[in-house]
Amino acid sequence: MSAAAHRRLTTDSWESLLHSQVSMMRELHKEPLFKEVGSREYDVLFSLSKCPTGWLRLNELNDNVLLTQPSISRMVDRLEDRGLIQRKTVEEDRRGVLVGLTEAGAELQKKVGRAHVQHIMEIMENALTDDEMGTLLALTGKLRRSILER
Repeated sequence: MSAAAHRRLTTDSWESLLHSQVSMMRELHKEPLFKEVGSREYDVLFSLSKCPTGWLRLNELNDNVLLTQPSISRMVDRLEDRGLIQRKTVEEDRRGVLVGLTEAGAELQKKVGRAHVQHIMEIMENALTDDEMGTLLALTGKLRRSILER
């Protein structure tokens, strides 16, 4: 393959991946429950729900969501005001702050999560076979690992 053809294939592949993600997210944002909690807010609740200890430092939370540090701080303030998350001081480092779900936050995350997963399944199962989903998972994992190894 020529260098020009390789460059074109690379950029076309990237654009296809990006456009697929944008199309999926637009479709998923139509979910009525995202009126109750925004998709970025849900992303924070979901990240906290996956944490084994139930608590994450703000910088760890920032590693799991697509928001800037100032945006995360404001989002945490809003979610705390709504009673969906809580903060506590890190025992060994009084300057550190941990955030975790409240009972209401955990309930809302589960409620929205169930509908969200169902919607994801409808989209994915309509477009891809199980083998194709496995291939997609392997390929996207390979991309993420290559970034981490840089």
